[in-house]
Amino acid sequence: MLDINLIINHSSDIKNKLLSRGYELSLSKLEDLYFRRKDIIKKKEDLAANKNQISDQFKTCKDESEREKLRTSSENLENEIQLNKDQLLEIENNLKNILLEIPNIPLDDVPKGKDFSDNQIIKTWGEPSKDIENDHSELFESNKLLDFELSVKVSKSRFSVLKGKLARLSRSLISYCLNHHIEINGYTEYYTPYIVNKNSLIGTGQLPKFEEDLFKIHGEELYLIPTAEVPLTNLYRDTIIDQNSLPLKLVSHTPCFRSEAGSYGKDTRGIIRQHQFEKVEVVQIVEPEHSLNALEEITSHAEQLLENLEVPYQRVCLSTGDLGFSASKTYDIEAWFPGEQTYREVSSCSLFGDFQSRRANIKFKSSDKKKYYPHTLNGSALAIGRTLAALIENHTKDNIIHIPDALRVYTGFDSIKL
Repeated sequence: MLDINLIINHSSDIKNKLLSRGYELSLSKLEDLYFRRKDIIKKKEDLAANKNQISDQFKTCKDESEREKLRTSSENLENEIQLNKDQLLEIENNLKNILLEIPNIPLDDVPKGKDFSDNQIIKTWGEPSKDIENDHSELFESNKLLDFELSVKVSKSRFSVLKGKLARLSRSLISYCLNHHIEINGYTEYYTPYIVNKNSLIGTGQLPKFEEDLFKIHGEELYLIPTAEVPLTNLYRDTIIDQNSLPLKLVSHTPCFRSEAGSYGKDTRGIIRQHQFEKVEVVQIVEPEHSLNALEEITSHAEQLLENLEVPYQRVCLSTGDLGFSASKTYDIEAWFPGEQTYREVSSCSLFGDFQSRRANIKFKSSDKKKYYPHTLNGSALAIGRTLAALIENHTKDNIIHIPDALRVYTGFDSIKL
């Protein structure tokens, strides 16, 4: 959520930055609510001063008739104060509802563009294979390691069942990613709920805008998580963190659930776009002056995993037109898929500034005893299904999946014969 004072005091700049990401900010209602709130707050202060004055007069007044007049004035004032409170609450709720719909402001160094076609490649690593025979969906299905018919039988389309060594390889990939972040990069592992409440999704920016993308529990204000970013970040909702505790570095493995509304027919082959998929997610909560360095750190942590897995990739800086709702800057890491001769996202690492901490009311107390909003970041490191697909496409030769050295301690085998 954006700071209303920032919007009002820098309206032209904020409008232009939001317009660069395709959002046209309407200021009229915001300004009306903002200045009405100021007037009501001023009236609130005046009413409080009047109440104190009457209270002081009542203490020193000896005349009973005058005391009765003061009582009547005090009761009338209490009615005004309650009316003032109700008006202020209504305006603040209306103001908050508008602010919750406004996306984050892109940082100045984010490339301007209308969509993904304007994203900028920042870095490439590895030598992309030209072997187009290794399409993961065909490899999986032809060898019955991946079964879509069984998943439809027990659920519906866009789910999958992994079997045998492929299931073990997927589990090994999860363990590898978790252990690397914990042992090498200094993250603390969390096991979190897979079902969260509405306030948690508001806190990280999925609600109210993206409700159709979520799986909602019938009859409850509860939802299946779209990413572990939601429970991890909200562990600190309505919390004041001691500055000495920062940065906070959290990691969790969870299944993720997305309805993929509006994506019919898009990327449906194999396990690229599923209703349920696995991710290892990292979150950092940091002091504002360290957040840009933290974004580079989170991104490099994800890249190191792919390098150890010997999967070629490229780092892409998303343009303003392709940024996620809550992000002020995002790097996507795209692995090479030989079967399609293209790069596909396996990690997205984002800086949110104080956008989420304002929504979730996360603050830290500094050495000057003042409270500030920290910056939050998150990154998928990695998306397991897509990384599994990329790994297999890049490491299959002569119908044998060769397991990279980094994974063999987890799999207990060094190859899978198809």
